[in-house]
Amino acid sequence: MAFPEGFIQELKMRNDITDVISSYVTLKKRGRNMVGLCPFHGEKTPSFNIYTETDSFYCFGCGASGDVISFIMKINNLDYVEAVRYLAQRAGMDMPEDGYDDSISKLRKRVYEANREAARFYYKTLVSEKGRAGLDYFHSRMLTDSTIRRFGLGFADDNWSSLCEHLKSKGFKESELTAANLAVRRRSGKGIYDRFTNRVMFPIIDLRGNVIAFGGRIMTDEKPKYLNTSDTPVFKKSENLFSLNNAKNSGSRTLILCEGYMDVIAVNQAGFQNAVATLGTALTTEQAVLMKRYADEVIICYDADEAGQKATARAIPLLRGAGLNIRVLSIPNGKDPDEFIKSKGEDGPAAFKAIIESSGNDVEYRLQKLKNQYNTETSEGRVGYLNAAANLISTISGDIERDVYTSLVCNEFGVDKDAFRRQVNSGIRRKNRDYQKKEIRKIQSDLGGRGDKFNTEHYKKPRSSSAEEALIIYLIKNPDSAEYISERLTPENFQNSLMRRYYEYFSARIKSGYEPLNNITADFTEDEKNQIFKMLHEHGAISETKLALDEYIGVIVEESEKPQSGDYANMSTDDMLERLNKIRKNKQ
Repeated sequence: MAFPEGFIQELKMRNDITDVISSYVTLKKRGRNMVGLCPFHGEKTPSFNIYTETDSFYCFGCGASGDVISFIMKINNLDYVEAVRYLAQRAGMDMPEDGYDDSISKLRKRVYEANREAARFYYKTLVSEKGRAGLDYFHSRMLTDSTIRRFGLGFADDNWSSLCEHLKSKGFKESELTAANLAVRRRSGKGIYDRFTNRVMFPIIDLRGNVIAFGGRIMTDEKPKYLNTSDTPVFKKSENLFSLNNAKNSGSRTLILCEGYMDVIAVNQAGFQNAVATLGTALTTEQAVLMKRYADEVIICYDADEAGQKATARAIPLLRGAGLNIRVLSIPNGKDPDEFIKSKGEDGPAAFKAIIESSGNDVEYRLQKLKNQYNTETSEGRVGYLNAAANLISTISGDIERDVYTSLVCNEFGVDKDAFRRQVNSGIRRKNRDYQKKEIRKIQSDLGGRGDKFNTEHYKKPRSSSAEEALIIYLIKNPDSAEYISERLTPENFQNSLMRRYYEYFSARIKSGYEPLNNITADFTEDEKNQIFKMLHEHGAISETKLALDEYIGVIVEESEKPQSGDYANMSTDDMLERLNKIRKNKQ
């Protein structure tokens, strides 16, 4: 175990799960439990539950689950030891001096330290003679020295070993530098070389002030234009945003979503600290959910070119799905934010503020895009546009918002509102039918076990697996039944290997006098832990009577005594008759 049982038990007692989570999620009481909007996926109807009985949380929408330790791990991107340390500090507890494995935590710490030292090295290079080309580039983009310092911008020179040699002189190992993706191992396997060369450098900083990654831009026409840190022990591109560490302190609940690093920095220099950008990838669901934690509204400020417009179209449903209000910025003359601000000289900040204030929301933007596709001067074009507009408005979930845009379109084209509303309602019914079909298929898949990608053995043997799952739930909720169960079952009776492992684990813990779920986050993988809480909270309404327990045991024993598919070929007639008679006897 990672930590002594007593320490973890006290840690959880002094960090009440409801108190901890309420600092991240707005919660409301529902019966004995607490509910709120899940911080790990976008939703408008609360599906995130805290179960005070088991000191655990579970989201019926995305399946995120665990105890207070796993919540802190997930919400703050910490490993297990770091999360325990965080909660210990919160409760004023001292960490145990030894007895736990912190090798992953130590590696993450070294990666953070290597990144911080690399950022310092890149900045020093930038302001030295070696970095003249990089500094000239930033100055040509109208960045001030103050902005360059504030963002910690730097330069990687054209020597393929500069950074590696510097970091090794500071005591970093080659394995640590490759883990941080600051270096790449040579094909021969002997030695390493710098990942970034001859590029201006943009450090990526997390919400706690750690340098977690870098983006590097080449200053010529070579490809790739941008090179970014790959995923490391401290960084996932899909779950972070550039300059969110600045934006969260802006005092605004609005974020300006830009396309790249330079746009964010230019907008920031113009006085708008609430700008962020994705990290070399299209916007992800995780990034949209992350923005929702710090904003109620997002202004999409992508380039006006075709790629930027496609990116805007992809981003809108993700941001709406996260529960964010959306506006879309239309920059005149097809410029990007950086170009537009620079083109206005001293008036750049005021001009940019003016187009922000005049920007429309995402529905208005999409209606205008549709209108541009049709010649509404002709009857055929008007019909085409109105049908497309009705289909778009049918995707809006709020009745009032839907009615507002219905009125707007009808008034503009002199169309009968009832006729247009019927077209909208037809689209709603069609979408509802499609949704219901998907839900039915999902329910059928879940009931048959086909939808469970982790517990795949359930589908192969649903009867025994269902009984085994029910017994595991019973055992966790009724630890005093462990001896009764062990007298009637052995691990070998379990047909599902995952359930067998759970049974052995929880039986051993209860026999040792430990709480069943106390150390679950340390002892299981993320998938294994989630499966346990899925069983507890999605299928937890099992009968907990003695009669029900005997039924679970009976099914497990009966199923375990059935010959496996390969057994019949090697079984004699007498053996087969004996096995069948035994099965019949058990059924009586």
